[in-house]
Amino acid sequence: GGDELEPELLLQEARENVEAAQSYRRELGHRLQGLREAQRQIKESASQTRDVLRQHFNDLKGTLGKLLDERLVTLLQEVDTIEQETIKPLDDCQKLIEHGVTTAEDLVREGEVAILGGLGEQNEKLWSFTKKAAHIQLDSLPEVPLLVDVPCLSAQLDDSILNIVKDHIFKHGTVASRPPVQIEELIEKPGGIIVRWCKVDDDFTAQDYRLQFRKCTSNHFEDVYVGSETEFIVLHIDPNVDYQFRVCARGDGRQEWSPWSVPQTGHSTLVPHEWTTGFEGYSLSSRRNIALRNDSESSGVLYSSAPTYFCGQTLTFRVETVGQPDRRDSIGVCAEKQNGWDSLQRDQAVCVSTNGAVFVNGKEMTNQLPAVTSGSTVTFDIEAVTLGTASANEGGNFKLRNN
Repeated sequence: GGDELEPELLLQEARENVEAAQSYRRELGHRLQGLREAQRQIKESASQTRDVLRQHFNDLKGTLGKLLDERLVTLLQEVDTIEQETIKPLDDCQKLIEHGVTTAEDLVREGEVAILGGLGEQNEKLWSFTKKAAHIQLDSLPEVPLLVDVPCLSAQLDDSILNIVKDHIFKHGTVASRPPVQIEELIEKPGGIIVRWCKVDDDFTAQDYRLQFRKCTSNHFEDVYVGSETEFIVLHIDPNVDYQFRVCARGDGRQEWSPWSVPQTGHSTLVPHEWTTGFEGYSLSSRRNIALRNDSESSGVLYSSAPTYFCGQTLTFRVETVGQPDRRDSIGVCAEKQNGWDSLQRDQAVCVSTNGAVFVNGKEMTNQLPAVTSGSTVTFDIEAVTLGTASANEGGNFKLRNN
């Protein structure tokens, strides 16, 4: 007998070892995948940052080049203007002198011919030359400016601009190894997700945060919250659909937003609370989450369309407007839908009436809440507790808040 048991046990142990090894391998596989994602995030963000830096500095070079070219053109135009304005009177003076030279040369030639003719019968020439020479003022000389009195252009260029620019350039831009804010947790709610985020950079003072989300199937993120809070409930979330969330911050007194946090993916398995449709006494909003009593005679309890509330959640009702009150008016939660009642002031239900009275299983409690008015919210916070050890009877322990 004892001998057959041994191999049986050995086989059992071997099977268990194989299973343990398989699950170990699976676990290592998951870790390897996590590691690969981490490596990819570092490599991809580094490569993206390189591209952004190159692009920015190239643009800057282009812009600086353009600015320097524009300045050069302005200065060259100034040189042209000075040159043209100051050379013109000198050109005019040159024309005058050249004209004088021509006249003087003509006169010299004519005079020499007349003199060569001597005093004979051709003294006609000598006579007309003498007359002509008397007409020309041979002693009127135009004023030529001294070199110290005419422009001598030069360019004044100092190196101080380089030092100023150098200081600015060496301080321009920074590289951050991680974004200053990250998403801390995603908490599912019926038809919504609470997103909480926190600052991870101690040196960063945030003035505003900006939260964006998208369906994982969509290409672009949309803004859903901008403000100073560090949590926000994103509503109108389709159940069991993955959404991505990311957050960034704006530093104190700054215009630009910080880099985005690492996107986090979350979903809600909880269906949004909706009122039952087709109930005569009430009209519903398009999302079926707001009910307004109408003038019809029928009275009764308006229930949610499905039992979408679970213990451990908080459930908040908001009163938008208040009409004529009735002692049966109440807001509450119940274990199951029971037709035929005109109020939740009944067994297996907890409710608050408009005057603030609390009813549990149809009995009025001694503790009273403030009256429910327009704009009030009533919040139920229910946890399941087991009463007694042997009994299978589930009881409920609830807290009620009314703001």
